[in-house]
Amino acid sequence: MIGLEGALIGFALLLFLLFVGLHIAVALFTVSVLGAWWYFGDTMLNPFGTFMWGTLNNFLLVAIPLFVLMGEILVRGGITERMYRALSDWLKPLPGGLLHTNIFASTIFAAISGSSVATAATIGTVAFPTFRAQNYSERWISGTIASGATLGILIPPSINLIIYGAITNTSIGALFTAGILPGLILAAMFVAIVAVSATIKPEIAGPRGKLAPWHERRKRLADLLPPLIIFIIIMGSIYGGWATPTEAAGVGVLAALLLVGFHHELNLRMLRDAMLATITTTAMTLLILVAAAYLNFILGVLGVPKLVSGAVADISASPLVVLLIIVCLYLLLGCFLDALAMMITTIPIIWPIIDHLGYSSVWFGIFLVMMCELALITPPVGMNLYIVQSVRGRGHVGTVIAGVLPFLACILALVALISVFPRLVLN
Repeated sequence: MIGLEGALIGFALLLFLLFVGLHIAVALFTVSVLGAWWYFGDTMLNPFGTFMWGTLNNFLLVAIPLFVLMGEILVRGGITERMYRALSDWLKPLPGGLLHTNIFASTIFAAISGSSVATAATIGTVAFPTFRAQNYSERWISGTIASGATLGILIPPSINLIIYGAITNTSIGALFTAGILPGLILAAMFVAIVAVSATIKPEIAGPRGKLAPWHERRKRLADLLPPLIIFIIIMGSIYGGWATPTEAAGVGVLAALLLVGFHHELNLRMLRDAMLATITTTAMTLLILVAAAYLNFILGVLGVPKLVSGAVADISASPLVVLLIIVCLYLLLGCFLDALAMMITTIPIIWPIIDHLGYSSVWFGIFLVMMCELALITPPVGMNLYIVQSVRGRGHVGTVIAGVLPFLACILALVALISVFPRLVLN
């Protein structure tokens, strides 16, 4: 058994390694190896190869590269750009104008890509050239893209929810179902923030401009059908019991290929680029997963989860107070850790506390993903901030940070809402 001091030293070392710029997987593996060697010698190091194979030999994890590939095909096949144009035609009259397009497009693309980073890069690439010709506030353009993209890990199919389900043996179908309502509520809150702000300060949005003729707008509505069709195919097959999440992802890839082929964008070069991007993203994700799973195994053997849950059980505070402490902890961690690393490394420590409070693993999965959403747009490490700044290509990242602040408040408000009313997630 490890003492509380040892656990804190290990956690501090992990934060230090990440702070100095070590790759997430390398930092996780370093801390786990040092902990195993310090307390057990070579005993826990010898079976690492077998442990790695056991972690990755999971049919559920095949869904990750398939969902990534599906998103890459849709982006490179021009489906996303067509969807964005169709949305912009109909959202211009709203207060805030095209800013709403970023949120709606992110919501739809999130429902087919499963990745916040991919959503931020994709929507940003399409959006910035459109906005710069119309004198919109760069702060609000950046903020709506970076924040809207966080929906990519909440609205199903979410790669983070798949990984969480694989680690905790929680039903992926139940997690996907639970993520829909909070995701839509959060998107509505984002839209409301933009509308209210643009009503109070019209200068944040450019001129609403001339609407396209009615027949053109109606014709472009067809460009919204491909994402909707894919979403219905994936979620319908899972909820109907016709396919596992992995099989549904495979069907989604086939549907994406057919749709891109229908628009005459399917070619060998596009497929090669999509597959190379998929390999890179999948390799990075699974490397982090293996390293984190090994760290979780070492923590479990050392009794860290039992130690933490026992310490919490001794605290005479209400469940909501304990939950508030956990939220504050995640807010702090989100300033220094990547969202996926934060999720994977804290599950074995925080879950016993949540279980002690009486919450379900499905509720905790949605709660944890929402805290990861905050981490994606929390400086100084928030990945979406730098993705958007990179696509933006000018100015300082401080503009993007200022732009996400109102949306950070929305996510925190929804976290409070599902904490007080858990049935928003479980219904």
